[in-house]
Amino acid sequence: MDETQLYDARIELADYAIDTFWDTPREAFVSNLLEGEIRMPGEEVNPALDEGFAQLERFVDANEGRAVDEVREELTTEYTRVFVGPRPPVLAHETYYREDADFLGEGLAEVTASYSAAGWSPPEEYPEEDDHLAVELAFLRYLVDRQRRGDEETFGFERVFLDEHLLHWVEAFAEDVLAATDEPFYRAGAKVVEGFVAFEDELVAQMV
Repeated sequence: MDETQLYDARIELADYAIDTFWDTPREAFVSNLLEGEIRMPGEEVNPALDEGFAQLERFVDANEGRAVDEVREELTTEYTRVFVGPRPPVLAHETYYREDADFLGEGLAEVTASYSAAGWSPPEEYPEEDDHLAVELAFLRYLVDRQRRGDEETFGFERVFLDEHLLHWVEAFAEDVLAATDEPFYRAGAKVVEGFVAFEDELVAQMV
């Protein structure tokens, strides 16, 4: 895999993970998955990513030939049960998992400060707080895109953000998702997120 392909793969992984968890799944996203337009690695990457893509293949195979609207409705119902509630079993927020921060309390300011230091602010279409998984992944995507355009300074920003934020809670989040749902779509997303963060951790360690 050359450098261009590597950056494309990193961006695609970020986009997939964001689309899975930022809200109920969009029709175009589900359609692309069922039609095989989401590329999957042809070889092993790391255990979590490998498991995530195996789950995603199971989801696609299980829903072959079904109407997109029908599949999307089922996924929306499960997303609401697992992540919205009432009393959802999984809260996709960093401060929920951090023992050193109150849920949606002062820890939010630290996440926001990381964004500001890199000159980024969350897109307005994201309805969640700054410590939501999808927002943190969007920040990671922003850094990867800047790296692709030659901004080597952003490797340092990513190193700090991984160490101070994502690496503290993504694995626990993935475990909670696996315990809360049997739906391969969300189980795949949880493992892909875990594997993507591990992949970024290893890659950035070589650059900083």
